[in-house]
Amino acid sequence: MAVEFGDTQRSLSETLTGMIAAIRGNTITLRQLMIEIGEQGFLLLCALLTLPFLIPVSIPGVSTVFGAAIILISLAITLNRLPWLPKRILDREIETEKLVPTLRKGAALVSKLDRYVRPRLNFLTEGTLMNRFNGLMIMAGGVLLMFPLGLIPLSNTLPGIAILLLSVGIIQRDGLMVAGGYLFLVATTIYLAVLGYAAFAAGQGLSHFFVS
Repeated sequence: MAVEFGDTQRSLSETLTGMIAAIRGNTITLRQLMIEIGEQGFLLLCALLTLPFLIPVSIPGVSTVFGAAIILISLAITLNRLPWLPKRILDREIETEKLVPTLRKGAALVSKLDRYVRPRLNFLTEGTLMNRFNGLMIMAGGVLLMFPLGLIPLSNTLPGIAILLLSVGIIQRDGLMVAGGYLFLVATTIYLAVLGYAAFAAGQGLSHFFVS
């Protein structure tokens, strides 16, 4: 079955706030979040899943579950098919006591984007080729998000912003937002590469120190 990604009739912040307000109980699963979103579409789910990473709060297990979900949803976007998600990801319980306040703070930040979002640079958001390319870019962001680097500043925030901008840009047909998502993906890759090189250099320095 093909996936239809129609434009939302409400602003992104209004839609996300409504979804967050519908969360009930002590825990919630990704399956329940998907039911709440319903026909609004999976791009909105990608946007919702980035909210915990927009603020410096760490919720154990969230980056792995949400990152894996984003990867599988982006694969569905790339292939224009409904996504398949494994039961282990769909039914992993997350404490709402920690999640909901974080989502609300993230939605408050997203609300600042509303005034700047509008259709432009259509060539970045229209056509089968761009749809598949943008799906692959969201997938790349999901992979970066899953890296076990939650304690390192910005390691989750940068790919989270990239995925959010890509999702918002595709939904609202805003090519400038999509281009911003590309830039944040590049920035994340460079940032992680620099961290990796610094860790490698530090390891080499320590080995030389103890050997000499």
